[in-house]
Amino acid sequence: MFIAGQKEMQKMDQYTMDKLGLPGIVLMENAGAKVVEEMLKDLPCERPRILVLAGGGNNGGDGFVVARRLCDLGYDLQLCLLVPPEKMKGDAKIHFDVYRNRQLPILFLHESTLEKVQSEIQLADVIVDALLGTGISGPLREPFGDIISMVNEYAGEKLIVSVDIPSGVSGDSGKVEKTAVKATKTVTFVFPKSGFFLQDGPKFVGNWKAVDISVPPSIVEELGLVMPQLITEALVADSLPVRPKHGHKGTFGHVLVLGGSKFYVGAPIFSAKAALNSGAGLVTLALPKSIYPMAAAQNPESLFLPLADEEGHFSAESISELQPMLEQFKSIAIGPGISRFPGGETWMRSLMSLLTTQPVVIDADALYLLRDKLEMVREYKGSVVFTPHPGEMARLLNKTVKEVEEDRIEIAKTFSKDFGVYLLLKGHRSVIATPDGEVFINPLGHDALGKGGSGDVLTGIIAAFLAQGATPVKALAAASYLHARAGEEKARVLSSYGVGPLELVDGIREQLRRLKS
Repeated sequence: MFIAGQKEMQKMDQYTMDKLGLPGIVLMENAGAKVVEEMLKDLPCERPRILVLAGGGNNGGDGFVVARRLCDLGYDLQLCLLVPPEKMKGDAKIHFDVYRNRQLPILFLHESTLEKVQSEIQLADVIVDALLGTGISGPLREPFGDIISMVNEYAGEKLIVSVDIPSGVSGDSGKVEKTAVKATKTVTFVFPKSGFFLQDGPKFVGNWKAVDISVPPSIVEELGLVMPQLITEALVADSLPVRPKHGHKGTFGHVLVLGGSKFYVGAPIFSAKAALNSGAGLVTLALPKSIYPMAAAQNPESLFLPLADEEGHFSAESISELQPMLEQFKSIAIGPGISRFPGGETWMRSLMSLLTTQPVVIDADALYLLRDKLEMVREYKGSVVFTPHPGEMARLLNKTVKEVEEDRIEIAKTFSKDFGVYLLLKGHRSVIATPDGEVFINPLGHDALGKGGSGDVLTGIIAAFLAQGATPVKALAAASYLHARAGEEKARVLSSYGVGPLELVDGIREQLRRLKS
């Protein structure tokens, strides 16, 4: 499934009207009908009182259809129009005229007061937000801000259904300038919008459903549109490495996890455990020899490669110890728990110069150690995966975290293309970018993952899938989705307070079993 921005949806709508001959008033009728269909699945009581709040644009036009159809179904309904009717135009005006000609219930704000609208909001069991749509830019004009604030007083108490996008949320960036409707459910058209997954958007969109309004998804290809893709469970199922029944441990790849330090003993263990539980045939954990006894006691299922260290960190001699063994590994994960140490940048450059063509996952402080020599990544003959969180991404680019968060998709795309890496920019809605310009967004994940060690588990999953022969794109899509899904499902049992990295590893096993069954 694709993810659409405002310009892409405008082009698709226009093509449908101009080339396919389907009028805008029909698309609007279809949109309103689908909103009603989805609303009826979630009504809080048998005969609820419903309030439709409508603006003057196309989003309001959808709202007029919703209101008319609900009246026809016999619901107790009030439509509130926030703009003077003489400002209506186009397809929205046609549907408004149909509604008014039928003398259906309507409250005109310009003839009433905000207090009257507030009273209608209080009385309603269900509120339909058809105020502003995807075209908003800049701060809200009044009275929209005041009315949205009134609606939000009942967020979590009443069913609040937004039409296409919560009013106040930018359809492209997800940014909210002042306030936005906190929807229980958003019924969106054709494709989910970029703003659902960026910046403030996830806080407001609630549960969302993309519905068909007769704009064919095939138009994306016909128009040559380049759009991000949503990671779905079907995509993940198709992305998992194939495991032949006659396979053995050599068939399923050997992962090297290279990390750890006196400060972070657990991180590489979490990566190793995740790799083993994600199907890798063998996992070797290479770490400073001074922490080897602690690590070995906690992770007997891994192989171990204790390397020369100095004050609890890898020393220069560890590179020569590692060199003869590198070719035996099918994938390499560098960074979990490695920390920053004197000579670390030189150590990282020496290691990268020894690698040949294996897929490499670089995470945590390994990203920091490589930050000034990114050209080595561009020149590498194998696939390189970076998995930074926003702070690490900001350091790589010499930007602020705020700058990264405000433009996640473009920053990920540009970095991936410039350095030839497969990038997983972590966050509440992780973004995956590839060197050839593809972008994927993970729709899952919440605060259960906000804990030290979660990222190390993700690194291990990615490395395991790569070792089993998955392409970098498939490994990243499957790993990020399963990682987030495992966190969400474990939180249902343990609460989001209690999901740690080992629970995530257990959750990954459960998710893989579920998908394969």
